Amino acid sequence: MSSELDQLTQWIGRTETDVDYLTVPSVHRLSATLDREDPIPRVGDALPIGWHSILFPRVVRHSQIGPDGHPRRGDFLPPVPLPRRMFAGKRITFHAPLQIGDEVRRESTIQSVTPKQGRTGQMVFVTVKTDIHSPRALAISEEQDIVYRAEADRNASASAAQRAPGMAVWSRSITPDPVLLFRYSALTFNGHRIHYDYPYVTQVEGYPNLVMNGGLTTLLVFELARTHASTPLRYISSRNVRPLFANREFRVCGEPSADNKSAKLWVVDDQNAVALSAEAEFR
Repeated sequence: MSSELDQLTQWIGRTETDVDYLTVPSVHRLSATLDREDPIPRVGDALPIGWHSILFPRVVRHSQIGPDGHPRRGDFLPPVPLPRRMFAGKRITFHAPLQIGDEVRRESTIQSVTPKQGRTGQMVFVTVKTDIHSPRALAISEEQDIVYRAEADRNASASAAQRAPGMAVWSRSITPDPVLLFRYSALTFNGHRIHYDYPYVTQVEGYPNLVMNGGLTTLLVFELARTHASTPLRYISSRNVRPLFANREFRVCGEPSADNKSAKLWVVDDQNAVALSAEAEFR
């Protein structure tokens, strides 16, 4: 295993480019998935901040899908020899708005591949830097962390719960059901079985229920800030620290600074343990 992990550093610096399109139907479907009463979008409308998560799904032939529902490793992402893959966090700077109807270009580079020894065993963190360009300018810069882990240890004790980092001034409660998880997975062309395959997620991955999409959790944090902040989001750094599950209520919370130029944002599960924490800056 150690020699395999050492070879993964060869993927550092690998780049990938792609083109996608912000269409009226895709934005309308995301609005419906978020249970919003927005009018049908029009070409030229600004895309709400954070909604770029529906762009650039990884598209491979069905025969190239791995046992977990993700594309098999070793094309752009390194072939990490650990079976469980999860979204760990991201840092995003919003430079300029995207508009519906845009042809959008992505440039991604693998910045780092970092093996670590965690409480439950070997882990590998892969950080991917992505720049997203509209026809007009650089729109978004993003660094995303992906964590690969060993098989679940059913006998391992649960990690200590983190408590909320502030006092919730903004708050929204959500109980995700399997249909919400499925619809978001469909919108993002995400075949990861932990979000829709109950026998797989409970018997193979060892979770108690379907797992909430990490990208959807982050998007709901964006939506909380968009609803309450007096100015648009400029930068956010978020970290996923604990999974959320279908049919279990969670709360999305925020505490703005005194000058309203920044905020602490977080998500707590039904046991009041932090599942996601974030720091945001506004324009």
